[in-house]
Amino acid sequence: MPTRKPPAAKPDLLLDLVAANRILATEGVLDGYGHVSVRSDRHPDRFYMSRSVAPQLVTVADLMEHGPDSEPVGDDRKPYLERFLHGEIYRQRPDVMAIVHSHSDAVIPFGVTKSALKPIYHMASFLWSGVPVFEIRKTRAENDLLIRDAELGRDLAGSLGKCSCVLMRGHGMTVVGDSLPEVVFRAVYTQTNARLQTLAGQLQGPIEFLSDEEGRRATATNRGTVERPWELWKAKAMGVEPGSR
Repeated sequence: MPTRKPPAAKPDLLLDLVAANRILATEGVLDGYGHVSVRSDRHPDRFYMSRSVAPQLVTVADLMEHGPDSEPVGDDRKPYLERFLHGEIYRQRPDVMAIVHSHSDAVIPFGVTKSALKPIYHMASFLWSGVPVFEIRKTRAENDLLIRDAELGRDLAGSLGKCSCVLMRGHGMTVVGDSLPEVVFRAVYTQTNARLQTLAGQLQGPIEFLSDEEGRRATATNRGTVERPWELWKAKAMGVEPGSR
């Protein structure tokens, strides 16, 4: 039997991590692949994430604590292969409290062309600071596009810099936030923004993107309202009444 050490976290945090997985699957940001994590509430150099399982199927029993080396702590169940991107972002960005990695098809074109992903409407205003593209071949010429070790994780985190989202050529996106509700919000609306920008590009241009000042102001406003969609999405994904945990 596999060894399993339950995370010593606040129950509400673990339940919200389960909800985040299911919300992102319900909203089509994740499918059988992709993952979401949250920084430990007890040890800032650790994080919680599910074992390797489809996000829609995640339960509290699937959650594992990961140490500073991105390896599971006291748990020998199979972890996600790309857990290193989470660990290295948490290491380089102490302000980040939650991370989503997605293979959303909507963002793929922006990682393989010269068309930069930019905020086209206020719900994705957090993209104002830029959306860099991580080119894995700069770190490792021979690769399978996956962040399978700490070196690749460090370089991905370096590409992210202080931004909210980084694209990964031929792979997907990684989004960060200061809470699970915020990172879920950002992942959902990054995908929507990508789809809208692709549609707008087919119409007579040029596209009027948000200015940096509009982006900053709208981001500050949206941060005060993320609990509204979070409660709605959680009710849909978890089958609970809005406002309950």
